[in-house]
Amino acid sequence: MASPRDAMITGIGLISCLGEGIEAHWAALNRNGGFQPVVDATTYAPWPVHPMTPLELDRQIPKRGDQRQMEAWQRIGTYAAGLALASAGLKGNTTLLSRMDMIVAAGGGERDYAVDSALLSALPSAADPGTFLNEHLLSDLRPTLFLAQLSNLLAGNISIVHGVVGSSRTFMGEEASGTDAVQIACARIAAGQGDLFLVGGSYNAQRPDVLLHYEMGLLLWKRPFAGVWSRLAQGGGMVLGSVGCFLVIESRAHAAARSAPALAHIAAVATDRSRRRPGEATANATHQLMAMRHHLKPPYAAVISGASGAPAPTVEEADFLRDLGMPMRGTATALGHSLEPSFLANLALAALSLSRHRLFAPLEPDEQAMTAELRQVLVTSWGHWRGEALAVLEAA
Repeated sequence: MASPRDAMITGIGLISCLGEGIEAHWAALNRNGGFQPVVDATTYAPWPVHPMTPLELDRQIPKRGDQRQMEAWQRIGTYAAGLALASAGLKGNTTLLSRMDMIVAAGGGERDYAVDSALLSALPSAADPGTFLNEHLLSDLRPTLFLAQLSNLLAGNISIVHGVVGSSRTFMGEEASGTDAVQIACARIAAGQGDLFLVGGSYNAQRPDVLLHYEMGLLLWKRPFAGVWSRLAQGGGMVLGSVGCFLVIESRAHAAARSAPALAHIAAVATDRSRRRPGEATANATHQLMAMRHHLKPPYAAVISGASGAPAPTVEEADFLRDLGMPMRGTATALGHSLEPSFLANLALAALSLSRHRLFAPLEPDEQAMTAELRQVLVTSWGHWRGEALAVLEAA
């Protein structure tokens, strides 16, 4: 039964390799002749990357000075936030923006590659590596670099550029930061602690430092591009993708009062984490699903999976989802894995599908087509290392 405190998605700002905005994404996911991935396989070879679509920054970040002082991940996030506000009919509405709360999922800033390269080259031959590292970090890094790396700068830039000046929180913690941001926004709406939220994050995958980071963990895919499920037969691996996604989430009563059409209802969301011993992630997901399964009504329900491609958790999630018997889509095949905003992007695709009453086309040969009307979507997020989350979205 509908409640005035239901959490509704009323705006989506999504940018990725597939394009800008929900119409571009829907067209790319339902392309005649089958889905065609957008992949850069040469710039960072041997690692394929899903690159960000070219953006006309002036459209959402009008001042060139603001553009210049942001790093790429901040420009991506600020741009996506502007799209979300416009989608929800809030752009320029100072009355509503002045009390709009914001929750951002963010990683750290970008690196000084010259300094990093020099340190990595000299460190193995240093007589005292610890002392050498401390001395050069103090003397070689620009003081302004530390300011540019502050994770809450994305929220600050959104406030400056778009005028969102209610409360602001920034979470860190890779995939779990995005899932917690959504869960807390929905909990605050349910508790009457807020009516209007801007929730989102951004990720720039086109960075040598992050590719090095995940390669050192033996997590990246280094063969010719393949879909996220198809990679499992050859050991698995992540293909990172640049993504920006923000959602406007508001109470049903607040949306109705301003005559804002809702794209979907977030009926349930749960987050958890485990040490990832065999079966622990499945146990968490099973417990979460038991609490929300009554929202799912096959054959009208489908799964949008945030499986990263990281070998162990993706194998475990694939087994878990197979047992559910619902059509599923592994969106890392299309967008790449984007860590902080990955769950948000999948919520956006779920809401988009529900607003069209149908699931988008299969992304891989093994994914099942869906002919029934779409009424509910189970969205998953099993972090590549930690963090398990599920959400159910229903048609508005």
